[in-house]
Amino acid sequence: MSKSRAALKFVVLLGFVSLCADATYEGARSITGAYLAILGASGTVVGLTAGLGELIGYSLRLVTGYLSDRTQQYWRITTVGYAINTAAVPLMALAGRWEILAGLMIAERMGKAIRTPPRDVLLSHAAIRVGKGFGFGLHEAMDQIGAVAGPLLVTLVLALQKGYPSGFAILVIPAVLGLIALLVGQWIYPNPREFEPTIQNLHGEGLPRRFWIYLIAVALIAAGFVDFPLIAFHLQQTGLDQPTQIPLLYALAMGVDAIAALIFGYWFDRIGIVTLILAIVLSLGFAPAIFWGGTGMAVLGMILWGIGMGAQESILKAVIAGMVPPERRGSAYGIFNLYGSIPRCSAA
Repeated sequence: MSKSRAALKFVVLLGFVSLCADATYEGARSITGAYLAILGASGTVVGLTAGLGELIGYSLRLVTGYLSDRTQQYWRITTVGYAINTAAVPLMALAGRWEILAGLMIAERMGKAIRTPPRDVLLSHAAIRVGKGFGFGLHEAMDQIGAVAGPLLVTLVLALQKGYPSGFAILVIPAVLGLIALLVGQWIYPNPREFEPTIQNLHGEGLPRRFWIYLIAVALIAAGFVDFPLIAFHLQQTGLDQPTQIPLLYALAMGVDAIAALIFGYWFDRIGIVTLILAIVLSLGFAPAIFWGGTGMAVLGMILWGIGMGAQESILKAVIAGMVPPERRGSAYGIFNLYGSIPRCSAA
């Protein structure tokens, strides 16, 4: 088997792992707020739990990114992160108190923080072989399929009148499938760095100067986007005709995100960073369409928002793979995640 073909299979395998993980997480996130309320938590508790989880999650990525570079144990650290997720979400079915559920929600965020930087390093080795934009774009597309499938699975359980605990319990299926796929991948591809051509010749101590300059651009791009909870809050306040329209708009955006990640990732490998500029310009109209328009304009706005998010998720990480040497990429992805999150929170 050629290295390019093996690298593509590795990207698909990691994509399947992320598909299962996102189905688990997004499925749980679709009902955690409501279940916290049922268990007696106040709105303040819900907000603090979500905020603390994100704060810990993004801050911890700095540590796990550095630790993965320091130890070179990318597989092991990634596996620990996924294992925490595999345990935390299904255990939410047994949470009889809001304090326990809140703790498990934070644990899930910690698991994602642990796994993300080293996983992105593993993915980068194969992406460089098959095309950085295409590799990260394909991974993002599969990730978003899981983001849509998880809430749909939970919705089906609730529609059958099985209750919130059953909604959490059903998520053990994608959680376990994802962990099994990860362990199989580690067995088949123990050293993904072998995918990466040695001709890159990216060496040197620390992170390159251009990486820090690049982070300024990343922060500015992130500041121009908002996360979906704020969009959903606005849409609810402006009074959509049916409550189901909001999750349907989110599903639409995630579908567009997946397609955009593939398309713009593909073109990034051919014309470079110009692709990201085109995608950002194309998506600029999302804010006025969503926040100033009616229902029809909200649909257009969510499509534009999905285009921007898909392009960012595929291209921004792909650029780092070609800019930072392999032995520093864990730290780079950890810093990248933090720099991308702070401006977006400020924008919100």
